Amino acid sequence: MTFFATTMIGSGSGLPNILKYELIKGNEIWRLAALLLVILVTLAVGRIVQFVVNGYAVRLAAKKGDSLLTLLLRCLAKPISVAFFALGLYLCKLCLLFDKIATPDVVEGISSTIEKGWTQVAKAVTAIAAAYGLYRLVDVIEYYLNLLVGKTETKLDDMLVPVVRKAMRITIAIVAVLLISENILGTNIKSLLLSAGVGGIAIALAAKDTIANFFGSITIFTDRPFQMGETIKIGEHKGPVEEVGFRSTRMRTLQGHLVTVPNSVIANSMVENIGRRPYIRRTSNITITYDAGHTKAKRAVQIIKEILADVPEVNVDPDRPPRVYFNEFNDWSLNIYMSYWVKPPDYWVYQGVNERVNLEMMKRFEAEKIEFAFPTQTLYMKKE
Repeated sequence: MTFFATTMIGSGSGLPNILKYELIKGNEIWRLAALLLVILVTLAVGRIVQFVVNGYAVRLAAKKGDSLLTLLLRCLAKPISVAFFALGLYLCKLCLLFDKIATPDVVEGISSTIEKGWTQVAKAVTAIAAAYGLYRLVDVIEYYLNLLVGKTETKLDDMLVPVVRKAMRITIAIVAVLLISENILGTNIKSLLLSAGVGGIAIALAAKDTIANFFGSITIFTDRPFQMGETIKIGEHKGPVEEVGFRSTRMRTLQGHLVTVPNSVIANSMVENIGRRPYIRRTSNITITYDAGHTKAKRAVQIIKEILADVPEVNVDPDRPPRVYFNEFNDWSLNIYMSYWVKPPDYWVYQGVNERVNLEMMKRFEAEKIEFAFPTQTLYMKKE
């Protein structure tokens, strides 16, 4: 490419007269055309290289699976195209005449200040390409972190990986901006940071909620009140946790709504972790009519005990057997207290068990002619 640009500069004598027309301070039209051509060629080459590298990485991954090489190729494909663009900016200088390289036939070339600025821009784009490469390489680190945390039983590590990824990318972006500004563009970063420090107090006061949320996220990662995918209840909201970030935690309610809760609120609130319950308990009062009498009331208790004894999900834990008692005389019914624990603690398994128990209870009571009670009132009128 350098040879191509140099050859074009030296071959100006064989061009048509219209292309030798001086357009900008000793620079003919053909020089500007060569500049545009170099830009277009380097952009095209960059895109072609990006396409080839991506294609090779995809084919390699299809044959041998993801590896360090395929991950590196995928991450560096786009930064390589940016690097080719930076190379094009460097080569463009060879197409133009500046003050210091003006020929004897040219009074003056383009200002050397523009040349210096052009060089700074080219260096800045090169640095951006390098920073972009590091930014994309974070995906490689994330990939291996996911493999590492996938070997652990806890899912808290799964929440930490996205946070580490975001932190690394933000750090790379900030450091790149500072280095490019100071070392390439010549900005006085020290005075800028000093000014920022003076205003930092005001910013900290204005962003106190953000800071509180950040420390709330640290509390979540250290105390581990819940993990990804577990169903929790915070205030009026209940649902599984989808994501934990620096500022907030996202949970999906049972109605399908996405709720974003600030981490500072979670750190200062009572968190009910429904996902870690070992079982689901049902407590119910079965009411039968007073007409049942002693015999049928005793039989009703026995029937419920027999029904629960035949349900495998109810008799998993020997320390928590089902409880059935005739415990109360209500105003309009005889009350039978029923309590049992369902395991595994799956909500829909729990509902299925309840349905089976209820239907069997209705069937058995109907066969024994035991009537369920409902609120009634009987009036007795005395005749004189």
